[in-house]
Amino acid sequence: MRESRGAGSTFPATSAELSRLFTAVRRGKVLTVTGRFREPRSLLVREIGRRLASNFYDGVAVVSMDQRFGVRDLTAALGCVPGMPFLPCGTSNAAASWLAERDMLLVLDGCEHLASEALDWLRELLAVAPGLRILAAGRDPLAFAPEQVHPL
Repeated sequence: MRESRGAGSTFPATSAELSRLFTAVRRGKVLTVTGRFREPRSLLVREIGRRLASNFYDGVAVVSMDQRFGVRDLTAALGCVPGMPFLPCGTSNAAASWLAERDMLLVLDGCEHLASEALDWLRELLAVAPGLRILAAGRDPLAFAPEQVHPL
């Protein structure tokens, strides 16, 4: 924990670190914040998403996971994000088509719960969606080719 953000609260990054992370999100495709404790990771990625929302034409979509998430779970969660079209369970192709045309940040909080098929789907999605950026929080990196990692 680092800088104080009000009475008794702490924030898991300094101003300089935040600046570097903002740049990494804007310039890269995937940034993963790793660490043992969920709360600081979650706080950091949600704050980065909130502050960078205006940098993405289609905004920020936050998906929080606290149990195993497959492709169907991920597309169902995306279908509940404000601004996303309704996506019936299992419509990963429809979600990929819709996301391929967007300029947006996808925040994945709790990515250690993503199943291998969901990770494969996200890799494929990044290949067809040039305006999509992923900001993830988890115990370990996603192991995507263009990924940058920020350990807490």
